[in-house]
Amino acid sequence: MPITQRSKPTGHEHGHVHPVATGEANPVLVEVTRGGMVESRHRAAVAVVDAAGHVVLSAGEVEQVVYGRSAIKPLQTLALIETGAAEAFGCNDAEIALASASHAGEPVHVATVEAWLERIGCGVEDLECGAHLPYDEASAEAMIRAGKTPTAAYNNCSGKHTGFLTLAKHLGVPTKGYIRFDHPVQQSLLGILEMMTGLDLRDAPRGIDGCGIPQIGIPLGNIALAMARLADPADQPERRQAAAKRVLSAMAAEPVMVAGSKKFCTKVIAATQGHAIVKTGAEGVFCASLPDSGLGIALKVDDGATRASEVVMGHVLTRLEAIDAAASEALAEVLVPTVRNRVGLAVGEVRPAAGGPL
Repeated sequence: MPITQRSKPTGHEHGHVHPVATGEANPVLVEVTRGGMVESRHRAAVAVVDAAGHVVLSAGEVEQVVYGRSAIKPLQTLALIETGAAEAFGCNDAEIALASASHAGEPVHVATVEAWLERIGCGVEDLECGAHLPYDEASAEAMIRAGKTPTAAYNNCSGKHTGFLTLAKHLGVPTKGYIRFDHPVQQSLLGILEMMTGLDLRDAPRGIDGCGIPQIGIPLGNIALAMARLADPADQPERRQAAAKRVLSAMAAEPVMVAGSKKFCTKVIAATQGHAIVKTGAEGVFCASLPDSGLGIALKVDDGATRASEVVMGHVLTRLEAIDAAASEALAEVLVPTVRNRVGLAVGEVRPAAGGPL
């Protein structure tokens, strides 16, 4: 059944979210080998949907309710643009990409956040995401050697949070507490998610993300629908259509800002020249928008393993021909990653499961 605006897909009533439990296990989509043996397996669900809500490709329970985590950051960035906040504060492509990012804390990421904060009249102390060492190992090691302590600007979500502060400034509302569910910033995001997913999310399951913002439980298929509408926003208001194009074009133009120089998302966006805009999230969630075909992808690995979610996303993108032969060659090491031991010897691989449904 199409997953459409205010429709009634199986498991949902009148556009509301109700968790679905079928009792059926999701299929094994990824296997990890060591030597000649499969050592581990990962189960996952995948939904590929067009902007009209039709399921183009699926595996597993696509109506399961999941938290989108950081994989839906591009949807959250829409508010920054469609409200006029990005224009009012002169946000460039690097900053818009960073607002949609889970960055690695490389110097370019941190410097961009700090400069952006200064321009809007805020500082790192206004970020409510917390601090951690850079995810980029070289950057973390350099910081430790220098005896420096990371600020919240190093948080992988600091770009998104700076975008939230920019939105709060533009709306003329308090910046303090912008992460609360009842804050105008988060309510703006809720309205966008409802329109993009086609669901009433007021009573949906809620949680708190690692960076402190609210998380809302949404069926996997409806997250894919939202990503399809990001790729093909023709049925959205004109301001959102323009905002969607700006988000995707910024991420395509600044792939390093989306993740980091060594990260899967950055490599895929760069290798496909922006024909596949991908975004990872915690706990094995991964999303993508394909501007050429107007398709959206959402997937969730049951055990939350990123190594599996990357392989599934790469396999789906290849199946949909969003990754062509040239891009596939450039991405060979991330599409089927090599398992190496401590001295660097190749001892296995992480690959799509043989005979899987995709």
